Amino acid sequence: MSLSGGKLFITGHNGLVGRALLRFYADKPQWQIITRSRAELDLRDQQATNAFFEAERPEYVILAAAKVGGIKASYTQPVDFLLDNLQIQNSVLSAAHRYDAKKVLFLGSTCIYPKVVEMPIREDSLLTGPMEETNAPYGVAKIAGIKLCQGYRHQHGRDFICGMPANLYGPFDNFDPEHSHVLPSLVRRFHEAKRTNAPTVTLWGSGTPKREFLFVDDLASACAFLLENYSSSEIINIGCGWEISIREAAEIIREIVGYQGEIRWDTSQPDGNPRRLLDISRMEKLGWKAKTGFREGVAHTYRWFLENRATART
Repeated sequence: MSLSGGKLFITGHNGLVGRALLRFYADKPQWQIITRSRAELDLRDQQATNAFFEAERPEYVILAAAKVGGIKASYTQPVDFLLDNLQIQNSVLSAAHRYDAKKVLFLGSTCIYPKVVEMPIREDSLLTGPMEETNAPYGVAKIAGIKLCQGYRHQHGRDFICGMPANLYGPFDNFDPEHSHVLPSLVRRFHEAKRTNAPTVTLWGSGTPKREFLFVDDLASACAFLLENYSSSEIINIGCGWEISIREAAEIIREIVGYQGEIRWDTSQPDGNPRRLLDISRMEKLGWKAKTGFREGVAHTYRWFLENRATART
């Protein structure tokens, strides 16, 4: 399948993923990119979303809009994370069906998978066990989105597909130390420690858990690839296929930031899951692989953070 272009609605275009998608499609004039800010269109509002789809008639949709945050945010705001994401998904997917969009790519998350699961995580692990409790509201919403996409395909023949990205990072990430994910939080922590000449930085846990980090521009490439090359009811993992310990990641980030102090590990604090690595064999068989190494991606992210310090989410 080869797409010659068309009208593509990128939801959540001001976020981490949406910005990467805009960068990817910036030099592809065959695609007419449609965006709306949250102020212009509240995707939780079904009536407003229907009116937008009726007026614009997007042929393709990448559903990257979501209420996102770290463990603390998800744990303290379960109603918001569940309802907002359900409303966004229901609104966009039903409008895409009603106004005859040719294809929709719904982006989920690795937190849909069980807390205890065989590594690397295969797509068929979905719903084989309980999720991590702190991420459950977000995960439940994403699973509902998956099931809705599968339902539209089964009941109405819609070409709605679902991609599950690994942990993402890159330009336009959220660097707030309280509400961000682990990698941008480390960037911010080491940057502030360097700026204030702090002798030590204390990090939670032992540093032994391993995580898979996917540079967000690689995800944008994968999204475009899936729009052109994938059509199935089955979800598909999007990752880089390797993992790194939090301790090793912290050392690399410290080096890139240029912080000379000591890292201390507070082992009285929880580690979380020991591993979260995706099985990406389906993507590899289709012919796509991530290109950005961890050190390269972190260096790019930190350069962006320094250049956009005044406007970055901190």
